[in-house]
Amino acid sequence: MPRPALRLAVELDGDGAHPAAWRRAAHTPGELLSPRRLARAAAAAENAGFTLVTLDDSILPPASAAGPAGRIGAVERAAFVAASTSVVGVAPVVATTYAEPFHVSSQLSSLDHVSVGRAGWVVDAEEDPEASRAWGRPLVEGAEALAREARDGVRVVRDLWDSWEDDAVIRSVATSRYLDRERLHAIDFTGETYSVKGPSIVPRPPQGRPVVLARPGLVPAELTDVALVGGTTAAETGAAGAAAKAAGVPLAFAEIEVALDTARETARERIADLERYAPWEERPDRLRYTGSAEGLVALLAELAAHVDGVRLFPLVLDEDLAVLSRLVLPELFVRRLAARPLPGTTLRTSLGLPRPLSRFATDTDTVGATPVATTAAALVREEKR
Repeated sequence: MPRPALRLAVELDGDGAHPAAWRRAAHTPGELLSPRRLARAAAAAENAGFTLVTLDDSILPPASAAGPAGRIGAVERAAFVAASTSVVGVAPVVATTYAEPFHVSSQLSSLDHVSVGRAGWVVDAEEDPEASRAWGRPLVEGAEALAREARDGVRVVRDLWDSWEDDAVIRSVATSRYLDRERLHAIDFTGETYSVKGPSIVPRPPQGRPVVLARPGLVPAELTDVALVGGTTAAETGAAGAAAKAAGVPLAFAEIEVALDTARETARERIADLERYAPWEERPDRLRYTGSAEGLVALLAELAAHVDGVRLFPLVLDEDLAVLSRLVLPELFVRRLAARPLPGTTLRTSLGLPRPLSRFATDTDTVGATPVATTAAALVREEKR
């Protein structure tokens, strides 16, 4: 049987993957944080046929002095993109290290309602010690501690999404009943560093649970829908995708930084121009492609045997997204190497993922689920560090 077509995602944060990308942007620097610029980029990605757009974030400003000094929160930008698009999925980056899971759950539930089922969540960790000071929280450091916070955070968020069963909301004017209290559940989670009690204050998302994307090792496989994998070579990347799926993650997306030839300059000439201002550091967890559109198509065809999708990081968004839209994605669609999302479908449907039932609604997994008589949730953080 032929493999399903690749799903395509693109990162829209800032002006591109290079820290000095803003110097080649097609807009003035002051327009970077404007809704007009974000709407144009999101519309271009949707019209090109991308399945998903992602939006990077951190409580700290971008690290490089060569780039912008700040950014608007990813969840806020995602809500704007969701309201200004109709087909493409939207996944903000939200770190679990210091954020309250109750707030993360409510934000992403609301995003899924606003987008009518097109929300995702790129799980991340805050490794910079400055982040703890910005949050006013004790420092979390070390791979084990960061993974613990991610594991507990994602588990709590998923349980809060499940705390309202699908038919909990009644909205009956005749009986003056808004919800069925028996279908609302308290999650009562107690972890190593905090506790969360009560149900969500937002009804269950349209997708049941927004799509969770994460790097292997940060979030357990059973809590992840899409593993974000990479390597310094195509072989390493393909092997990482195969390993993630063998561990039980439903889908694996390869992360690829791309610098493409344009009509006026080669990719290497464009990179050299930006390197005058700042270096473009290579990452061991991302593949990097530099060259023609045809070469990128060939690379994606090679990776299609091992992964289910790709997440692209364009060198300069305004330049590379145009090449991707004109020369790369159309060829992938013609060769049936990639699939466009269909209007009226959720992100889960576009990715071929089933819609999960609330775990509290099943007969086999109701441990700890207790009906509650009010929608007001209690959140308690017990600092044990």
